Amino acid sequence: MFHSLLTVWFDLTLKWGYPGVFVLMAIESTVFPLPSEVVIPPAAYLATQGHLNFWGVVAAATLGSWAGSALSYWVARMAGRPLLLRYGRYVFVPEKKWLLAEGWIHRYSAAGIFFARLLPVVRHLVSLPAGAARMNFKVFTTMTLFGSFVWSTVLAWFGAKVLGEEKQLLQDPGAMVRVLKDKLVWFVAAAVVLMLLYILVDVIGRRLRRDGAGATKAS
Repeated sequence: MFHSLLTVWFDLTLKWGYPGVFVLMAIESTVFPLPSEVVIPPAAYLATQGHLNFWGVVAAATLGSWAGSALSYWVARMAGRPLLLRYGRYVFVPEKKWLLAEGWIHRYSAAGIFFARLLPVVRHLVSLPAGAARMNFKVFTTMTLFGSFVWSTVLAWFGAKVLGEEKQLLQDPGAMVRVLKDKLVWFVAAAVVLMLLYILVDVIGRRLRRDGAGATKAS
C-alpha cells in the first residue's frame, strides 16, 4: 500500500516536473500546510535517475518558495495587521502563530527572514508580519531567496543521497525496505534534526512572548 502511494506521488512529481515543484513550493510558502519535505526529495531522486536536473529542482523550489512568500507578503501588506489578526484563524494562522512570527520579525529583522526559511512553523508564516510591517521588499526578497536556496539544497541533497542510490525504488516494493535498512541512520538523523528545530522554535517563541509581555508592562 505504502509503496503504491509512493509510486503514484513520484509519478506525479515526474509528470509535473519543474513547474510542479515551483507551484507546490509556492503553496508551501503560503499559509497552507504542505511540507517541503515531501516535495523536494522525490524530485531530487528523479534527478539522480536522469529525469530532472538536480540544480533545476533546487532553482524551481527556491523560486517557488519566493513566489509563495511574496504573495503572502503583499496580501499582508494590503490587508494590514488588524484584519489578519481577526480572521487569520480561518486560514491556518491563529493569533499565537501570528504573534510568534511577528515577534521573530521585530527581534531579528531582515536576518530573521533568512533563518525563518530554515525552521518549521515560522517558515511559512514569517512573510505575513514582514508585509504588515512594510519591510523593504527588496530586502525581503533577498533574504527569502537566500534562505530558500539553502533549505532547498539541503532537502535536495537528502533526497539524492538517501534515495538516489536505489535505482529500483519505484519498481520493487522491497527497495524501500532496503533503503530504510541501509540508510536508517539518515532517516533517524533527519527526524532528530527536525525535532530539534521544532524545539528551537518553541524555545525562541516562549522567549519572544516573554520579551513582548515585558515590553507591554514597561510601557
